[in-house]
Amino acid sequence: MKTKTGAKAESRKQDDDADFDGLTRVVPSLAASCYIDADWYQHELERIFYSGWIYLCHSSTLVAARSFRRFRIGTQEIVVLRDDQGGLRAFHNSCRHRGSILCERESGRLQGKLIVCPYHQWAYAQDGELKATSSIREAPDFDKSDYPLHALAVQEWRGGIFVSLADTPAELSSGFERGSDRIDNWPMESLQVGHRWRKVMQCNWKVFWENFNECLHCPNIHPELCELVPIYGRRISGYRDAPDWHAHRDSSDPKYAGGLRAGAHSWSTSGQACGPVFPGLTPAEVARGQSYFVSLPSVFIACHVDYMRTVRILPLGPEQTEIEVEWLFQPQTLARDDFDLEDITGFAILVMQQDAAASELNQLGLHARRFKQGVLMPEEHYVKGFQDWVRAQTGD
Repeated sequence: MKTKTGAKAESRKQDDDADFDGLTRVVPSLAASCYIDADWYQHELERIFYSGWIYLCHSSTLVAARSFRRFRIGTQEIVVLRDDQGGLRAFHNSCRHRGSILCERESGRLQGKLIVCPYHQWAYAQDGELKATSSIREAPDFDKSDYPLHALAVQEWRGGIFVSLADTPAELSSGFERGSDRIDNWPMESLQVGHRWRKVMQCNWKVFWENFNECLHCPNIHPELCELVPIYGRRISGYRDAPDWHAHRDSSDPKYAGGLRAGAHSWSTSGQACGPVFPGLTPAEVARGQSYFVSLPSVFIACHVDYMRTVRILPLGPEQTEIEVEWLFQPQTLARDDFDLEDITGFAILVMQQDAAASELNQLGLHARRFKQGVLMPEEHYVKGFQDWVRAQTGD
C-alpha cells in the first residue's frame, strides 16, 4: 500500500531555516495523451490498479454474515462477501460456467448459504467452491473441484477493506508515511458509516488526484472552503508553500499558519463539531481541525476532531472516474438527539461537487489538438510528487 501524508495537511514547523516547499524550476506535466489514450489507460490499469492494494470500503458496511458489496475497478467486476464465520472473501464477479455476472445488485445479503449464478444457477459455497450445476447430466471427466470462483486477496486494516487483483500480492503495509500526524490517533476501526455519497465524474482518475494535490484553484472554485480554511484563500496548501513564509512563521493567524478559521472546530457548514472529540488526538491535531492521509491510487482519508471521511477513487474508463465517500462517526455521535448529519455531509459534498466540475472542465480542455503537455507552477509540488509516482509505477 503506497501511502503518504496528504497534500492539504500542514506539516510541523521543524526547520525555521528551510526554504519554502514550492518548485524552483520549470517542470513539465504529464503528456495530455496520458489522460485520454485508451492503450495508456490499460497500461495504467495493469501496472497500478491490478498490481497493488486497492481500498474499497469501511468494514462497518459489511458486518452481517452473508452480506456482500459489488465493485468495479477499471474493467474488473469484484464482489466482497462476509461469510458465516465472519471472514471476508473476495472474488471476480464472474461465474466459471460461461462468465456471467454472479451478483447483480450493488449490495445485499445472500438468500441462502450458497452463491448462485442468476443465469444458469451454478451454485458456489462461500469459499468459492463449486457445489452444483444445473445440468441434467455432467460429463464423466467433469470435476467440480476444477471450477471454483476466481478468488482475490482481501484484507481488513483498521476498519478498511482492501483488495488486490495481483496474482502474487505484496504484503499489505500497515504504515502511512506521515509528518506530525499519526492516523493511528484516530479510532477508524471502531467507527460506523453514517452516510455514503457516490458520483461518476467525466474525467481521468489522475485529473481528480491532481486537483486534490493543489490549491491554486481554491479561491475561485471553493469560496466556502476558503472561508473555513483561510490559508487556501492564498492559493497554497501549507504555510511553507509561500516564498515569504519566514515573514509569518510566528503568526497564529490561520491565514498564515493553516488550520480552520477562528471559532471553527471541524469540517461542517457551521464549522462546529457534531460530537465529542476523539480522545487520542494531540493538542496540535485538535487545534488544526483537519489532517489528511493518502493511499495511492485509491483513497484519501480526511481526519477531523469528531469524525472521519474516506474518499475512494476508482477508474471506470480513460475519461470516467467513480468517487465514493463514506462518513465515519462514533456510535454515540450517531445516537445523539441533536445530531445534524446535513451540517457535516452538506459541506463536503459541496466541495467535492465543485472539485468534480473543475476536473471535468480540465478533462475537456486536454482534447485540444495543440495541447501536448502542461507545466507545473511552484505551488504544485504535490502534483509533481503524484506525477512522479505515476511515472515510477508505469515505468515511464
